[in-house]
Amino acid sequence: MTEQGGRDAGVANMKVSHWAKGGAVRVTPLTPANWRDLEEVLGGNGDGGCWCMWWRLDDEEYAEQRGEPNKNALKSIVDAGEMPGVIAYVGKQPAGWCSIGPRDEFTRLENSPLYRSVDNKPVWTIVCYYISPAFRGKGLMEHLTRGAVELARSQGISIVEAYPVEIPAGASTAGAYTGIPAVLAKVGFIEVERRTLDRPIMRYYLDNRDR
Repeated sequence: MTEQGGRDAGVANMKVSHWAKGGAVRVTPLTPANWRDLEEVLGGNGDGGCWCMWWRLDDEEYAEQRGEPNKNALKSIVDAGEMPGVIAYVGKQPAGWCSIGPRDEFTRLENSPLYRSVDNKPVWTIVCYYISPAFRGKGLMEHLTRGAVELARSQGISIVEAYPVEIPAGASTAGAYTGIPAVLAKVGFIEVERRTLDRPIMRYYLDNRDR
């Protein structure tokens, strides 16, 4: 098991540490050094062969790449020096994942009437959370969100965008892999637009001049 905070000066000290139910939580960027920890979080099949590539591909590409090719594609992004997300650790155990990156890297966003650009400001977007079954219900989404914001901050980004889903009381949160509004609001995200009843577009402004 590896633990790596990043490779450049802006990321080297980016370790978000706090507490959740079940033990201390740390959040660090994904790099080649802790790739195996992501494999552990997502499991042997990468959450049904997705490997967090769904937002980056159109339907045809995704169908062709599902499985090992998706895994290799994400690994290539990491090996090229990109940091496409953050991993949460409970103690020393990899427990959760959040995908974040420049909006223009996610093909499906601009092709979706729900998630088309709010304006022409450059943003990084959170598109997916995955928490290992053993660690669900422990507040890791909040920790992952804070870590994702800090990764964006370390790269000089001033706006982080997310597309959470409102979940009715008592309903399963299984479909909320893009986030839950109340959790993001706790971190400091605010709603900027809503194109359907249950899916707000939310932003975290690292620089208030961008509001």
